[in-house]
Amino acid sequence: MTTRITGLSARLLTVPLRRSWGGDAPDNHVIVTEIRTDDGGVGHGFSWTPTIGPQAVKALLEYDIAPFVTGLEPNPELVWDQLWKRLHEAGGGGLTTIAMAGVDLALWDLQARRAESSVTRLLGQRQESVEVYGSGVNLHYTLDELVGQVQRWVAAGHKAVKIKVGKPDIKEDAERVAAVRSVLGPDRKLMIDANQRWDLPTTFRALDVLTGYGLEWLEEPIRADDLWAYRRLRKHSPVPIALGENLHTIYRFRDFIEAEAVDIIQPNIVRVGGITPFRRIVELARTNSIKVMPHLLPELSGQLALTMAEPTLVEDVEDASFEQLGVLGGPSPVRVRNSLLNSTDQPGLGLTFTEQPSNTDQPSFVSR
Repeated sequence: MTTRITGLSARLLTVPLRRSWGGDAPDNHVIVTEIRTDDGGVGHGFSWTPTIGPQAVKALLEYDIAPFVTGLEPNPELVWDQLWKRLHEAGGGGLTTIAMAGVDLALWDLQARRAESSVTRLLGQRQESVEVYGSGVNLHYTLDELVGQVQRWVAAGHKAVKIKVGKPDIKEDAERVAAVRSVLGPDRKLMIDANQRWDLPTTFRALDVLTGYGLEWLEEPIRADDLWAYRRLRKHSPVPIALGENLHTIYRFRDFIEAEAVDIIQPNIVRVGGITPFRRIVELARTNSIKVMPHLLPELSGQLALTMAEPTLVEDVEDASFEQLGVLGGPSPVRVRNSLLNSTDQPGLGLTFTEQPSNTDQPSFVSR
């Protein structure tokens, strides 16, 4: 007898960040999902957004997605393809794929639990460990605060770090990058992220000033939709160009790769719709000799990074992991020691979310 999905539920957790990402992003939002099947199976997943649309994601899950997936076989790839076609009228990516991730992650969790396996082992672990880099949403930090953050990363053993750039005056960016390079020394990797703050001429002016600091990559300097500008930028940039956190479908990644507009892609596993599309995007990049560096969410990205054929780096924003925010109801599915990430090999995704903070030192958050 074929197993069927009998229900999907969602709840919203809003948790204050321990280190604010600025005035427009004081919180992170986790939309916790649970899928049930007629044989008693349960799968746990989540969607995530740091700013825009958590209530919309939850509503989409409850009012449009739950009725559609109920009665389907709990096969994550088959469900994903059918659901994407169903939701496409509301948009091929963005809120739709963010919501879809809540379904896809729960189904992969369910599948791994049925196999009495972690998702990493189910998919096939290829890397014993993966390197983590220190990352910060720190453009609003003073120079002293920025230097202090980089010093903490060095003390923690990170061999690579990423900082934000995009100050109104490029001279201030140069001062900050120079100070960070001084702390890092010549051998550690330094990446910079402009978060779409520049246009093409400004990017070239910034590169003229910043290239000499030994940059590993320049991330998303221009509006992510502007393929025309990125094609011209990559053709002339002395620094590798990275982007992808704001691309939501394999078709957009294909467009940028085929246009030779990017050196490194950075898909966010939730924003692209979950593990199913993420794996397809990784294989697309691999066949085109493009590097993949997953965006944020180390507890999830780390597990998938361990299954990738090519070594990668996992991004860990200071004090912003689910474990550090106190939203996990159990131990983390990954462990980071001396800048290396390993799986703790828990069943499924190993991610359960609590109704209350996991300890009294964490900030309180709202559950809806």
